Amino acid sequence: MRFDEILDRLGDLPLFDAATVARFDPGDRAALKARLHRWVKRGRLVSLRRGMYAFAERYRREPLSPLLVANYLYRPSYLSGLWVLGFLELLPEMVTTFTSVSTRVPRVFESSLGRFEYRHVKGELFFGFGLREIAGQQVWMAEPEKALLDLWHLEHGEWDLDRLRSMRFQRQEIVDAGRLAEYAERFAMPRLVRAVAAWQRYRQEEERDA
Repeated sequence: MRFDEILDRLGDLPLFDAATVARFDPGDRAALKARLHRWVKRGRLVSLRRGMYAFAERYRREPLSPLLVANYLYRPSYLSGLWVLGFLELLPEMVTTFTSVSTRVPRVFESSLGRFEYRHVKGELFFGFGLREIAGQQVWMAEPEKALLDLWHLEHGEWDLDRLRSMRFQRQEIVDAGRLAEYAERFAMPRLVRAVAAWQRYRQEEERDA
């Protein structure tokens, strides 16, 4: 199959894998792999990870958002943790690594579109996220309360008042205290219950100093 035929069939997809191409090109798999590799070398495709591709910018029908790539690259997953906290301006600096959580094993992927990091959570902790429209595209992203809890859960150690201060959190008002406590109970981890209590003290401290 020629490149223009692949573009015609798959051009509306943000990214695709070799198996999808193979459905339209059922010939020799080794030859297909070689063609895909050649198209990457010629700048027609972008390799996102082994067996996963996107069309190069000049061939795309729609802009390719790294956030959409983060959702599709390793599924099921949703953006969370440090990246979401930076995006929502709960942290003073924007985070450049696209951090997500998944029920699959942890992985990190590097590509021309950025660094994509996936952390593992158990299936019962895969909640607290939804679709958010960003630049006209629908992206799976954690709610601010869940982004905090995912961070506190996945990073080792106690999240006491001093550690929260060191993060220089801002815009604490966008975090719903009731939802944060409710979600923490679903984790059933005393460490996170203590973290929520420390967060409430931190907010009170910040309000006093405002």
